[in-house]
Amino acid sequence: MLDYLIVGSGLAGISFAEVALKNNRTIVVVDNESQNSSRVAGGLYNPVILKRFSEVWKAQEQLGLMSDFYNQIEDKLQVKFNFELPILRKFFSIEEQNNWFAASDKKNLAPFLSTKLITRKYNSIDSPYDYGQVLHTGYVDTALLLDCYKNYLRENNLLVEEFFDAGYIEFFDYGIQYKNIQARHIIFAEGFGLHKNPFFNYLPLDGTKGELFVIKAPDLDLDVIVNTSVFILPMGDNLFKVGATYNWQDKTDLPTEEGKQELLERIKEIITCDFEIVKHFGGVRPTVKDRRPLIGTHHERESLHILNGLGTRGVMLGPAMAQALFDKIENEIPLDREIDIQRFYKRYLKSLISDRP
Repeated sequence: MLDYLIVGSGLAGISFAEVALKNNRTIVVVDNESQNSSRVAGGLYNPVILKRFSEVWKAQEQLGLMSDFYNQIEDKLQVKFNFELPILRKFFSIEEQNNWFAASDKKNLAPFLSTKLITRKYNSIDSPYDYGQVLHTGYVDTALLLDCYKNYLRENNLLVEEFFDAGYIEFFDYGIQYKNIQARHIIFAEGFGLHKNPFFNYLPLDGTKGELFVIKAPDLDLDVIVNTSVFILPMGDNLFKVGATYNWQDKTDLPTEEGKQELLERIKEIITCDFEIVKHFGGVRPTVKDRRPLIGTHHERESLHILNGLGTRGVMLGPAMAQALFDKIENEIPLDREIDIQRFYKRYLKSLISDRP
């Protein structure tokens, strides 16, 4: 009998898989790649919300755990997917410069915001007001990470590549049986697919569609990530990843003409050189209105658990949230109230009462 059956192999799913394996637990992952938000994500990790110059929730804690986590996977898989790279925030006015320095004086932001202006001029980017540098930043090549990790699971017979049908779950004293698989616990890490989950679909997951480009720009000489209204991330060979849009109505993975035009307008506000679109991606991020993940255990079935709602910061949140859920299940360490799905349970009960005839 397995310890864990994990549904989904995006950032949430592989994060829990790795935490479980490191702790000598047995796992199988079921996935059919129906959700692709982790694969097409920008993959940036950044401890500061640059729109408001405010700290990402528990950034220091997440960064510390994240660094060791990805380094260990790189060693295990013998592949490089985690790249430390400065993020520069382009300033558009003296006022923005002043706001940056005011933020850098704050105790919680001081470790992350450099107090030195970056005055370097990059080809094809006008920057009369220079840049501010965010510290402890970089990006994870999420597509490479997911491909390599799934290959590892596949080679070790830990991956079932098929659609997961919750109708086949049977409950027993020891846990569950799914088809021919017995396990103590199921971890649902389905991303936006949560809406089809009969056990957790009451949770307020509000997917946010994002679209990104890969562009080719031979005249753009950039060896850092530039962040303004979009980010521009150098990939080598004159290729750059650019994103992202935010659409709260469209819940499909398909690239759109509207998203394309929005990205084109924003890119042209930043760079002055010619470029061509090499790829255009779309994906639905699993976001929550209170901007906190959905972590926890089903209110009636102790063998059912959820790891979801990582939103736009899955690279940073995944390892920390997987560890928190594992510690809750195995060591009975309570979850932070801000991430525990119990915060929505009263609302769920009220909805049940209101639905009664």
